[in-house]
Amino acid sequence: MNRREFLITTCAAALAPQITRASSPVDLIAQPVRAQILPEGNPMTSMLGFNASTPGPTLRARQGDILDIRFLNQIAEGSAVHWHGIRSDNAMDGVPGLTQDVVQPGAQFSYRFGLPDAGTFWYHSHNRSWEQVARGLYGPLIVDEATPPDVDHDLIVLIDDWRLAEDGALVDGFENMHDQAHQGRLGNFAQAMVVPNTPVKRGDRVRLRLINVATDRIFPVGVEGVSGKIVALDGMPLPATQKLQGLVLAPAQRVDIIADVTSAEGVTFLFPTRETPYVLGEIPVSGENTQRALSDIPALPPNKTARPEMENAISLTLTMEGGAMSPRMMALSDIWAFNGQSGLSQTPFHRFERGQTAKIRLVNDTRFAHGIHLHGHHFFEVEPDGEFGALRDTTLVDPGQARDIVCVFDNPGSWLLHCHMLGHQAAGMKTWVEVA
Repeated sequence: MNRREFLITTCAAALAPQITRASSPVDLIAQPVRAQILPEGNPMTSMLGFNASTPGPTLRARQGDILDIRFLNQIAEGSAVHWHGIRSDNAMDGVPGLTQDVVQPGAQFSYRFGLPDAGTFWYHSHNRSWEQVARGLYGPLIVDEATPPDVDHDLIVLIDDWRLAEDGALVDGFENMHDQAHQGRLGNFAQAMVVPNTPVKRGDRVRLRLINVATDRIFPVGVEGVSGKIVALDGMPLPATQKLQGLVLAPAQRVDIIADVTSAEGVTFLFPTRETPYVLGEIPVSGENTQRALSDIPALPPNKTARPEMENAISLTLTMEGGAMSPRMMALSDIWAFNGQSGLSQTPFHRFERGQTAKIRLVNDTRFAHGIHLHGHHFFEVEPDGEFGALRDTTLVDPGQARDIVCVFDNPGSWLLHCHMLGHQAAGMKTWVEVA
């Protein structure tokens, strides 16, 4: 079986999560599962999942709904659920040691909060996340607009990688120091899982919601077989659509694409390599849509967010330090740090008054890229010309580079700020902010 056949077969054979309307109470059960990650006929993989599948069920609600989840922990260690990208109440953020206690085996926790933003989000474990997410504790969370865009199919594309042995077992060593000090735990097998995995027609207009759910791998992604536009990043609509090119997704980042299917052969997701592109997955195409006329792709309606007050903004710097070949790692026992501090300190990186605007310079003084994620808020990436770019909750900062972000800290509570390369987070690259 060649690489293309192997990956497409695997995509079709993976456990398919169900879709659950989340506007009424839902049980979300963390439990051991067996997943057919490798193609049929190969051994299954022992993993963790939600509601008997990995990825977990697609939770779907409308903007303004209340999410009401009863989380039941049926795995052998403590866990919790973080609702990534949702501007929720702080007590519902799902971070043990900061916003809640860990949910012990056999125990449960009720999450209930409003959904202020329409967009593409996801949920995942935030206790020992570098291992529990790698083992499969994650799923998509979709918040629909009051009037969704006119598309024929709304498809979720979860992109992940796994480190597998020949017998299909997940390779242990989730706290391998070499991995943590370099790029993190990178898998030897990757795929794009499409939910729902149904054929489309040539001429269909599709919405593709790409989510990088990998623990550490940065995915450049090519999409073939469609012509379209990028309409949202990290759940937040773009003021104007962008060309569908140059996609790079750090762990936890999302991109929404609205596009017309132009190929009769299939819609293909590619991971560029030095040789031939690595086929992550494919959406089959069957038949032709002759009813839909070609039309422009409009921007999505914006979510309501506060506009920064730059005349009163404070300026801060957060410097990433450490990693392999760094003076810090050679001199100290820890691996990664923010501003000289490895791991959470007793005092926050900064205490903000509610509604205060801050311009934060993220300085990557290391040899590796980092995807920096702020809980409970979105922020503007500042373009080189000083103009505001996209609203995001996770930004990728390349080695030796710096990036300015501007955030209105208007959600009260204690919020985690960390590298979403989860191996880097495990090894010290995390801090927190407090909003009064």
